[in-house]
Amino acid sequence: MKVLKALRLIGSAAFVLGLFTAIFIGVPWYIYHEPTLPWWLKAAMYCLFGGILLVLLILSIEQNKTQVFEKEPSYSELYEGILVQSSNEIPGRKIEQVLGVAQGHTIYAIWIGKDLSAMMRLILGGELIEYTEMMGKARTVATARMIDQAKELGADAIINVRFMTTSVIGSAAELLAYGTAVKLSEPKS
Repeated sequence: MKVLKALRLIGSAAFVLGLFTAIFIGVPWYIYHEPTLPWWLKAAMYCLFGGILLVLLILSIEQNKTQVFEKEPSYSELYEGILVQSSNEIPGRKIEQVLGVAQGHTIYAIWIGKDLSAMMRLILGGELIEYTEMMGKARTVATARMIDQAKELGADAIINVRFMTTSVIGSAAELLAYGTAVKLSEPKS
């Protein structure tokens, strides 16, 4: 994993170096000199495109290795062993101890092909199902991480659960799920 991270960093650096060399040195040089490209400008272009390709290759390898969920967990699998409520109390149970805030978040994006089809729907109208699916997956991931954190705290329930979304960049969105992890009294008979 460290090798992939190092390669991704090298690819990013090559891209940035190539981009800045081509734009800030190469373009002015090309305008005021002969139209043949010097070796350093060709090298900058190779760095630019090679960096992009290297980063894309590494990201595709990482994505295949670190799939968050192969399949969406069912409702019963996700909430197994813990109550999750948007209210601040649970009927028939008393809050014995407040354990603290449990939270989970993720930043999700869709690939550019789905982004393009969503843009076409903006023109034609209708539900942007690509983004609906993206936010549904993000909500599932964030909720699962919140529940895992609450279980680590030893919680029986999470109350006052809220979801918050923010746009990060383009079609990427952050989804934060948070609530109060609590220990409950035994149910009344």
